[in-house]
Amino acid sequence: MEDLRLIIDENYNENIGIRIDKFLSDELSEHSRAYIQKLLDNGHITVNSKPVKANYKLKSDDIIDIDIPEPEIIEIVPKDIPINIVYEDKDIIVVDKPKGMVVHPAPGHYDDTLVNALMYHCKDLSTINGVMRPGIVHRIDMDTSGLLVICKNDTAHRIMSEKFKIHDINRIYTAICHNHFKESEGTIDKPIARHRTDRKKMAIDERGRRAVTHYKVIESLKDNMSLIECKLETGRTHQIRVHMASINHSLLGDEIYGTKSKKFNLQGQTLHAGVLGFNHPITNEYMEFHSELPEYFKTILKVLEQ
Repeated sequence: MEDLRLIIDENYNENIGIRIDKFLSDELSEHSRAYIQKLLDNGHITVNSKPVKANYKLKSDDIIDIDIPEPEIIEIVPKDIPINIVYEDKDIIVVDKPKGMVVHPAPGHYDDTLVNALMYHCKDLSTINGVMRPGIVHRIDMDTSGLLVICKNDTAHRIMSEKFKIHDINRIYTAICHNHFKESEGTIDKPIARHRTDRKKMAIDERGRRAVTHYKVIESLKDNMSLIECKLETGRTHQIRVHMASINHSLLGDEIYGTKSKKFNLQGQTLHAGVLGFNHPITNEYMEFHSELPEYFKTILKVLEQ
């Protein structure tokens, strides 16, 4: 079971009076509102140590305790899937994930994920995120390529999770986006939450969590495209994709937040996690890893730079 506690303090003042099922489905964006309601019905969520119904409206200083049961799924089977390990020691593994690979098992992807590959390569992974996500501290989208750090033990996992929580991680992405820029760099500081009607999407929402992306233009390309770098200050789901679309610079290939591009026969957005830097969770030594752009990305750039 995953135990969580949320306190409706000054950081959540704007949520006072909101239904608890609505609040929690936004706050725990990986879970649907229907799932949250089921947890409430089954007593897995309490407010001030008492069970409440889905229509309970939040009050100041409410203490919400959430027990999320481990999902009942088939056993996750180790699979001999090639992965590019760029660093490994007794505590962590840094992997360069290819475009098209799902990070952890989910409906439709139970035996072809990074987790399946990691379990084949490494018998011991941290258990904090349960059987579905052993060792996984953070994720990148299926169609985003690049660097991820995975933890082998619970001590390293707890420390790395805290680093991500306090934004003590250096993460820089490279992307191709639509439209040229008037400015050479900028910062997008807009809160992000689960879309209010389309649960598969995220959206700019004043009731969401703060999200900050710093971007820099690397090159203006042909066909009114731009090559950019994005440095994450926070790490919300789909953050770069949502933020860039919000300023009319949706990522090339992003059909969810932008427009479909037939020119390059793309499957998903052109986004690459190229830099990952952090202090080692045990030794505290600063480590920084760099990943080259994948071949498909380089091919597109050659066409757009000619």
